[in-house]
Amino acid sequence: MSIYQFPPPASPSPASSSRSLASSSPASLSSSMRLWRPAAQRNLRNQWSKLSNFRQLWIAACSAGRSHATSLVNSYLSQKYMPMMELGVLSDMFDIKKKALRKLFMQQSSYRIKLLSSYKEMVAVVVEMVDASRSLRCYTKLSNGSLIQFSASKEDSNDAGDCGGVPVYNFWNVSAFEKMAEELVEMFKREVMLKRLLIMELISLSSEVPQPGNNCWSDELYHGEIGHLTKCSLYSMEVSEPVLPRVKENNIGIPSVSDTNQPTAEILQIYLTTWLADVNIETHRVDEIFALVGEEIRVAF
Repeated sequence: MSIYQFPPPASPSPASSSRSLASSSPASLSSSMRLWRPAAQRNLRNQWSKLSNFRQLWIAACSAGRSHATSLVNSYLSQKYMPMMELGVLSDMFDIKKKALRKLFMQQSSYRIKLLSSYKEMVAVVVEMVDASRSLRCYTKLSNGSLIQFSASKEDSNDAGDCGGVPVYNFWNVSAFEKMAEELVEMFKREVMLKRLLIMELISLSSEVPQPGNNCWSDELYHGEIGHLTKCSLYSMEVSEPVLPRVKENNIGIPSVSDTNQPTAEILQIYLTTWLADVNIETHRVDEIFALVGEEIRVAF
């Protein structure tokens, strides 16, 4: 008498073994959650620590930029008013005004380069912030082995990277952390475009009569700027130029570089004050976001 033998069960493929955690059975979900949660917690700590460090880098770059901007403005005003100045005992020195003007012109060129360098650093910080804010999810990594590994990149189309929306620590799921990061990064994105507007005004300063068309909002201020702004969704492909700066939630478009007369000393002072104020960055709210996140993930920023 023959005995029927059932075929052995097929071994699961790597793709099926790392299927979305949310679609697993309750027992499997509980087991996978225990594995996913520590990896997700480590990733959140790392990314939010990066955001905190990037904030400090922004403060340093912004401070250096204002210093260069102030020096540029002072040099420009000195050059502008030099021809009408009374030199007193220096009047008898040969070509003293001409030599002073040449020195001031060289200083302006140096300060322009340094100001653009600070702007480049600020854009780089915002790019890093955007990358960190987009890397808060923790995905199952496809593997041939039995050990489950996790990654910040998505390999399984069914994996949402949030373990079905469960809390990562105590109360917040991944989406809650993402909303906080989005609010934080959006402030710096708006501010860097306002800084760009101010920089274009400042680097266009000249004691000579401005030439029409010398400055254009669509101009690339440094090599690779368009690519950096595109990564941050700050470059419009429709009109082929950076997005216009906005002030907080008021959504008021600010016109680009002026093509009229050079700004007065009073206007330049307003530019410098606006730079210092970081008007789009609500410092108290930024502190509050880091405090709330730090309390949830048990890290002091």
